[in-house]
Amino acid sequence: MTPTLFYCYDAYCGWCYGFSPVMKQIHEQFPQLPVEVLSGGMILPEEPVSIAATAGYIQKAYKTVEEYTGITFGPDYLWHINNPDLSDWFPNSEKPAIALCIFKEFYPEKQVVFASDLQFALHFEGRDLTDDEAYRHLLEKYSINPETFYEKLKSDTYKEQAYYEFSLVKQLQVTGYPCVLLQVNESKFHLLARGFTDYETLEARLINVLKELNEDQ
Repeated sequence: MTPTLFYCYDAYCGWCYGFSPVMKQIHEQFPQLPVEVLSGGMILPEEPVSIAATAGYIQKAYKTVEEYTGITFGPDYLWHINNPDLSDWFPNSEKPAIALCIFKEFYPEKQVVFASDLQFALHFEGRDLTDDEAYRHLLEKYSINPETFYEKLKSDTYKEQAYYEFSLVKQLQVTGYPCVLLQVNESKFHLLARGFTDYETLEARLINVLKELNEDQ
């Protein structure tokens, strides 16, 4: 089988947002490697939970992410973090995961870029990813018929796909995001990144594993 990269992420994960430029660069530099982006289902509350529950933590954490990764969190996102009592946000990973499943059907080769777009929509533009309208600008960008997309967004098929991804990420024993694995055969995976990893480190690890594979053949 062709080695395949698995990128386990969550649309709500700030560290994944910081890691998205690294992942896009890897995707560009290794075009021969198929990449499968899997949503982890980081926030799946049984009852809706306000952003106020995590805002205090994020207020400190986002600065660390900016420092380490060079990414910028946008003022429209930070408004909700700094004014949690006024915010109407109830974060939930389900809808962006369903959106990614739909998008993968249209453009399987662009899933890394689309995952990055979802994160930018949330963490920079301050769009509420639990709101159907948060995706409309991306439908224009990728020339996807809105009627078709919204029909799929409400269908059980893609919801089931999203939950299948959540369980697959658990099976892969991923406990934090971002996480990058290289599958080399039916049962063997190499862990390349757990948590934020800079481009040079990730590239070197990937090249080493690919080199070993070539030598084994």
